[in-house]
Amino acid sequence: GIFQCYAANTFGLYNDDLNTLFTSSPRLIRWFNSVFAGVSLNLSPETVTWPHTDNYNLAFGWCAITALGNFDPDRGGHMILWDLGLVIRFPPGSTILIPSALLTHSNIPIQPGEECYSIIQYSSSGLFLLGL
Repeated sequence: GIFQCYAANTFGLYNDDLNTLFTSSPRLIRWFNSVFAGVSLNLSPETVTWPHTDNYNLAFGWCAITALGNFDPDRGGHMILWDLGLVIRFPPGSTILIPSALLTHSNIPIQPGEECYSIIQYSSSGLFLLGL
């Protein structure tokens, strides 16, 4: 995917460390095919986030954010990357990878009666201690 294409070394680190985790702890189940260790499903029909960083994620690592739902992307749901001064049109079905521990990010509320959900994939920085 795009993570492997644009950040091959970081993707390799994620893949190798996650494989090490599952090899060393056979009781754990890898329940989806991803190099990310965690996933959050934001299923409130009006998912909105305040400006934040994900302090427990790997600082140079990536976080995959996917927007879902039924909303007008010209009127709401935009992704804001505060540190870069960017407001990004983010329609349903879009995915962005960002270094979420470094960049302050949030999204713009949607219009009344619309629905916006998100899927966030990430890995906590503590997992990468296994590879040392």
